[in-house]
Amino acid sequence: MAAAAAAAAAAAAAAAATTPQRRCSTILPFKSSSSSIPSSTTTITLFNHHHHLPVSHTPSHSLSLPRFHFKTPIAAFNSDAPSPIPLDGEKRRVELKSGSFKQWDRWTARFAAAANAPFLLLQLPQIVLNARNLVAGNKAALLAVPWLGMLSGLLGNLSLLSYFAKKKEAEAMLVQTLGVISTYVVIVQLAMAEAMPALYFGLISAVVACGLVVNLFNYLSIIHPSIWSFWEDLITVGGLSVLPQVMWSTFVPYVPNSLLPGSIAFSIAVAAVILSRTGKLSEGGSRFVGALSGWTATLLFMWMPIVQMWTNFLNPDNIKGLSAISMLLAMMGNGLMVPRAIFIRDFMWFTGSTWASVLYGWWNLAFLFWFNSISREFFVVATAGLYLWIGMGFWKDTEVRGYNSPLRSLKELVSGC
Repeated sequence: MAAAAAAAAAAAAAAAATTPQRRCSTILPFKSSSSSIPSSTTTITLFNHHHHLPVSHTPSHSLSLPRFHFKTPIAAFNSDAPSPIPLDGEKRRVELKSGSFKQWDRWTARFAAAANAPFLLLQLPQIVLNARNLVAGNKAALLAVPWLGMLSGLLGNLSLLSYFAKKKEAEAMLVQTLGVISTYVVIVQLAMAEAMPALYFGLISAVVACGLVVNLFNYLSIIHPSIWSFWEDLITVGGLSVLPQVMWSTFVPYVPNSLLPGSIAFSIAVAAVILSRTGKLSEGGSRFVGALSGWTATLLFMWMPIVQMWTNFLNPDNIKGLSAISMLLAMMGNGLMVPRAIFIRDFMWFTGSTWASVLYGWWNLAFLFWFNSISREFFVVATAGLYLWIGMGFWKDTEVRGYNSPLRSLKELVSGC
């Protein structure tokens, strides 16, 4: 199984360099549950995140939502242990123990947990639309959902699934598993439409099968630790290799068609993992390597809107192949997690969720509106709802902490202090 997964990761990087302009996908970014916390040494289960994005030295990421508070500030990069800003003396301690603070703590956790619903439904409209186009023989419409973008999301979901399997978070595992399966269904449809090479489809299928089995066995505690460690290293190396290759290949043929970005990233990732496993790195260096898979998953999700925007720019007619409902669900699911990310001062989670809400969900709705695929009323309501919701998250955080300006909350979120 591990050999098949390794071959698939290498083939994905090679395919990224040779596949021209068709790239993007529906995004299954940061999902979150109400029982864990985002982590920078974790992998951004955007991910639950969706992810759910917790404190860990493992190379996987998550977006879960614990309800405890830390008294030590954290740097923006180390969002593994997101926390409300530390208390400044006895007065602040009294304030933060007030009913409104605790109540908002509970509500933000509920909002993040509620994000599971739109994430679970996210791929369904696109799957139905793809099925209709396949039945009608309109295979060209599926080119609006390039397989490289779907592969990016799939790797992110697998990384988050691995994190939750290690933490024995059954609910979060279920959400990520459904994300993997729903994304894979879309990839199957793309293969049926001959929108991706059959060889790469076979390798991706092997990776999905291995990932689901390995994570299930780990959850049941019936897997050998060495196999699990190898899988964790594999998803770290795979994610770091695919990310720069996908980013580079997005702009082919405007840039040279080359495997160099993925090859360089692969070499660096392998060296970093070996040094970390052999104890040749400092504690901080090992933490950094452990955080890479989380940030890699986050960046994979964050790159998907860029790919979609570039695809829309090059092939505006393909915009009709996108589902407005899928875009709305992506915007809602990620948006629901923004207040929680603000509250616990998890900059990584906030960045991924906000990015996906705005540049994936809202921006694609803007494209659909521009090409008259959705009504003005639909677009105006979606726009107002998103930005008022984000504004409300900062306003409410400012209120429960007794601050004078939302800018202070924003500063603490970005700086971690």
